[in-house]
Amino acid sequence: MADDLRLVDIQNEHLDDVVRVRSRSFGLLEAGRLEEWKADAQVWITDRRIVGVMDGDEVVAAARFWPFEQWWSGRKVPMAGVAGVVVAPEYRGRGVGSMVMRGILARAVEQGYPLSGLYPATTVIYRHLGYEFGGGRYRYTFPAADLRSLGGKEVSVRRAGPADAARFLELAGELHSSGRSSGPLVWPEAKVAEWLGEDNSFCYLADDGFVVYGWQGGKLRVEELIAGSEATARALWSIVGSGSSISTEVEAHLAPDDPANLLVPTEADHNVQVEHWMLRLLDAPAAIAARGFAPGASLEVDLDLDDSELSANTGRWHLSVSDGAGSLTPVSSTGDALRLGSRGLTALYAGTPLGSVRKAGLAWGGSASDDGAIDTAFSGATSYMLDYF
Repeated sequence: MADDLRLVDIQNEHLDDVVRVRSRSFGLLEAGRLEEWKADAQVWITDRRIVGVMDGDEVVAAARFWPFEQWWSGRKVPMAGVAGVVVAPEYRGRGVGSMVMRGILARAVEQGYPLSGLYPATTVIYRHLGYEFGGGRYRYTFPAADLRSLGGKEVSVRRAGPADAARFLELAGELHSSGRSSGPLVWPEAKVAEWLGEDNSFCYLADDGFVVYGWQGGKLRVEELIAGSEATARALWSIVGSGSSISTEVEAHLAPDDPANLLVPTEADHNVQVEHWMLRLLDAPAAIAARGFAPGASLEVDLDLDDSELSANTGRWHLSVSDGAGSLTPVSSTGDALRLGSRGLTALYAGTPLGSVRKAGLAWGGSASDDGAIDTAFSGATSYMLDYF
């Protein structure tokens, strides 16, 4: 039976098979959610962003990716967000998951994505394919009454909806660029408009900020809050906290250093929930060129890269960083250089200190005197995501 396994582009006639495999992996989709999934699937098919593995005439595994951009040190980098990785139970442990993921990697490279990211159900398969942890999705819990008392009544705030999608993206871009954020995603405008139009999305817009929140399990949950000033932050959080008579707590997905933790009079719940996500460099030179780097950092160092899955990344490279930008160019120099596999390079890209990367056995060689300059170049705020996909 293994001889019949082959990688395919998923087409309309395969969708029922994909739904069946998905149901065995994640559970049944409700009727409304199924229709939404099928509508999204038409875009995935048209854009060739969904692949599968077939055994004979039956799909036994599938995966797809979203066309994201991701902020890295204040600059946007195209990122293929892998999701819906499903394998029929009777085919698990037979290399089928790796087969479909290799198809996804090849397609993302073909379409020009320098990065790929995902939320792992298990880390083993993804590490085997070169992914490593890139950051977390952090959820805090605040007393609603504390938020309600923050003030900000002098700020003009209005209800928002799908027509404001472009403005929401603009405001988020301004904040993430100036704040040198790492990790947050940029969704296509059409998907942002859908999000703002959902029945459970309560959306408010100020001149320099916005909030989107709703009900989740009997609590209020903030999906995203952007504020360019203290007054706007206070105003938007107060709107969320105005539901304190119904919900005593408010959950919020935030950056670890979000100013909300400094504004509220009492600290957030100690039990912060973190979902870790993984990252992979698909095109190392393009990923380095697109990323932002620490202002004032200066770096000239040779790297020996070894990528067993994507051979174009393998070889001797010179990494140069100056004026907040970087480049990775092939060189023919000899001698010792910092040696990294795909996981080690990803960890470094995500801001993991080189000392930790070395102690994990993911980097070796080079001059220890360069480690501080390398850490400075890649340093910045803790990488995080607000969205689950």
